[in-house]
Amino acid sequence: MWTHTPWQGRFLPHPLPPGERLRSYATWCNAVEGNTTFYATPARSTVESWAAQTTPDFRFVVKLSKAITHERRLTGVDEELRSFLEAIEPLGPRAHALWVQLPGSFGPNDLGTLAGFLRRLPRSYRYAVEVRHRAFFDDERSARLLERVLAGADAEWIPFDTTAFFQSPPTSDAERDAWTKKPRVPRRSSALTDRPIVRYLGRDDTARTVEGWRHWVGTVAEWLREGRSPTVFIHTPDNADALMLARRFHDDVRARLPEIDPLPEPMPIEPLTLF
Repeated sequence: MWTHTPWQGRFLPHPLPPGERLRSYATWCNAVEGNTTFYATPARSTVESWAAQTTPDFRFVVKLSKAITHERRLTGVDEELRSFLEAIEPLGPRAHALWVQLPGSFGPNDLGTLAGFLRRLPRSYRYAVEVRHRAFFDDERSARLLERVLAGADAEWIPFDTTAFFQSPPTSDAERDAWTKKPRVPRRSSALTDRPIVRYLGRDDTARTVEGWRHWVGTVAEWLREGRSPTVFIHTPDNADALMLARRFHDDVRARLPEIDPLPEPMPIEPLTLF
């Protein structure tokens, strides 16, 4: 995500060699969704470069590969999982959580499979699960059963909040594309662990995005007061302003809790000179 083209030369210096792009992103935000790992397990040398560009307290929420979650549906994946864990090992403490995003067809009848999969995972990592089947949001019993499975592995339930996005019809090409692809489920804002993770999708209109996240500002502030350590990812359909919006959300939370540390100062877009 740190190579998103619309950010180059606007938020991030351009051009930058591949080995410096994440380092520049990390001056804007202190966490990133490892979404590319869903499509292919990275080479270990690539992950070593990610670690070299970030400090040990930087947070990667790394998505398991689709071969594990979508193609094999968590069954018979020992070899794929071993390769994945070996590849990301250089992240060390930066691997804040391994993200198990499940397909929309993975429902309550599959919870036994999820429980068995989570039990086999090494305890050296933390885990977070994202579900999209409507039953987990509409049926109280299904939700409680999922929470019980997650609690058994000290795993978090990642909400993907699209409620603000679906409040009114799309008005741009990016919004129309997202309209057909993003899950339309009710908002869920309960934390199961001390490290909740939130994914929020706004609109390409900044004012509507900000209005839609007010619920999360209050929720995140309360989690912090409780001693939890939340991670929040801010998205819009085109993500053109996502870096700026992420910092604005952080500022909104700090307005309620001034003791929270500010984010780092972004790297200058133009090289610094003496003149």
